[in-house]
Amino acid sequence: MYMLDASKNAKLLGFVGLFVAALLVSACQNNKAALDADPLATASTGRPSFTKTDDLSKQWKADPTNVGVAIAYSDSLGQLEQKAQQIEVLQTTASQTRGDAAAQSKLGRMLLAAGQAPSAEEALSRAAKMNPRDPLALSALGAALDQQTKHAEAREKYKAAMEIAPNDVGIMNNLAMSYSLQGKLPEAEGILRKAMAHPNSKAMPRVRQNLALVVGLQGRFDEAKQIASEDLPPDQVQANMAYLQQMLGRQNTWAQLKEG
Repeated sequence: MYMLDASKNAKLLGFVGLFVAALLVSACQNNKAALDADPLATASTGRPSFTKTDDLSKQWKADPTNVGVAIAYSDSLGQLEQKAQQIEVLQTTASQTRGDAAAQSKLGRMLLAAGQAPSAEEALSRAAKMNPRDPLALSALGAALDQQTKHAEAREKYKAAMEIAPNDVGIMNNLAMSYSLQGKLPEAEGILRKAMAHPNSKAMPRVRQNLALVVGLQGRFDEAKQIASEDLPPDQVQANMAYLQQMLGRQNTWAQLKEG
């Protein structure tokens, strides 16, 4: 069994963090159909009509300070894969409504999805300051901090969000993966198992796959395979486990990291 010593080797933990992130990205790309129905997803998979988007565009241009219209318009643009325009709309509205927490929160989450973590952190910090009881903004802020390897700060935000929404499985998932990114796998596993025990988590393959990942990273491959098989086809499960075993079995890699 491969166990990680979170107190001894920053390089080793950095490798694990990169590996976790890479495997999660791979899982999202390879299993989009399974994840489309995941309630943790941040956007709808339905595509709006161009007529509807055009109508929203006209409404927004007439009054860019209307936050409700701006959010609806940006969502339509996002579903049409016009990500740059989506962010531009939100940036314009957020700049003209600096005191509106919803606009800042939405902008921050879109920037986060676009990989612009520092800018996302700024917007989400403003949103959380304006509305400190918004668990969605706090959780997204935690994700922005995690993307910048500010894991301790990130977990503070997740825990604050959980105080407001203690049964939110999405926040539990984020907190668990924050621990895993620092190589704190037992802690991550405990939180994910708690999330899986929640009644609302049954249709959430992302949580289950993250649990399979965390279990596998601890060397319990048979158990990880069993967990992953609830959502993925056998060939995909086998491929994931083989890749995981290959990565963890590279003794030279581990030795070099430990020596560093």
